[in-house]
Amino acid sequence: MDTKPQIYAVIMAGGVGARFWPRSREKNPKQLLEIAGEGTMIQNTIRRLGAFVEPKNVFVVTNKMQKDGIMQQLPQVPQANILVEPVGRNTAPCIGLAAMFVQRLDPKGIMVVLPADHLIQDELEFVRVLELGASVADASESLVTIGIQPNRPETGYGYIQVREDAEEDRPAFMKEGVFQVKTFAEKPNPQMAQQFLESGDFLWNSGMFMWRVDVILSEIQRSLPDLHERLKQLEPSLGTPMFEQSLDRAYGMVRSISIDYGVMEKAKSVYVIRGNFGWNDVGSWDEVCRLAPKNECGNFANGTIIAVNSKNTYVHAPGKLVATVGVDDLIIIQTDDALLVCKKDNSQDVKEVVDYLRRKKMNEFL
Repeated sequence: MDTKPQIYAVIMAGGVGARFWPRSREKNPKQLLEIAGEGTMIQNTIRRLGAFVEPKNVFVVTNKMQKDGIMQQLPQVPQANILVEPVGRNTAPCIGLAAMFVQRLDPKGIMVVLPADHLIQDELEFVRVLELGASVADASESLVTIGIQPNRPETGYGYIQVREDAEEDRPAFMKEGVFQVKTFAEKPNPQMAQQFLESGDFLWNSGMFMWRVDVILSEIQRSLPDLHERLKQLEPSLGTPMFEQSLDRAYGMVRSISIDYGVMEKAKSVYVIRGNFGWNDVGSWDEVCRLAPKNECGNFANGTIIAVNSKNTYVHAPGKLVATVGVDDLIIIQTDDALLVCKKDNSQDVKEVVDYLRRKKMNEFL
């Protein structure tokens, strides 16, 4: 009798959240913070998986600086499942590394790959989509991703164009909301984003994936043979005292490349599931402002604010008094050692502050 495939979650948690400076720091990044609601972002990522994935089947890929914080926040995840990259090499090596550990446990296990720092409002619908994606990945032996139904001409996301097949041409596993991918598109300019929205056949690229571990490793071997070779060299050292040394050596020769560019765009068979579950990647302070409850003037304050003739302003300054006079559309973030003031429309550029601090070796602020 056929048995349901085992599900393994891979949580990508190695980013530093530079656009969330000064709250997000290298040792305490965005995914370890309470950004929207109760619980940190990574805690909520694990919690909403519920019974869909057992804690023993959850792997978290992070870096040395964040390992202790993640272990403290996720005591239910086995320590051996916290995988530490010696250096960040983007998502393809991260996913390939996790796949080697999943393969050792279950050569045909289903991987559900999720970023650690997304906001999901309709968690029941989210889990339903994951369950559907896992079944499609198993039945089709293909790569599966989730596309988000767009509601505005967003320029900060990549896009996925879907292909509408005739009903008689659709395989049995392609249930409602499942489509073949026609093409991937990079982040567009405003005019192109508006065209994508009006066309109706483009979805936001969520960066969430499902596939069988043998399938993704085969696709990595086909599209990124150098990476696959380095991963195979790690195999004898998995679970041994030699693993860390082997990983350092492998990552020293691995190039930085995303799973989208390195594998997804070249794969022979990719399916996308249309997701509509209140998704937000919370990629900037502007997104936090968009989600926050506001008063009649459009202001939000975590702390005490005196707002005189001020509108649409977001203030995070716990334990501080902040007075604003005659300002609109500002973001004000205060921590013990730093203050950020920026226009909402420029919140994506906060990353440039972090880049400056790195260039000037002002590590005490990173």
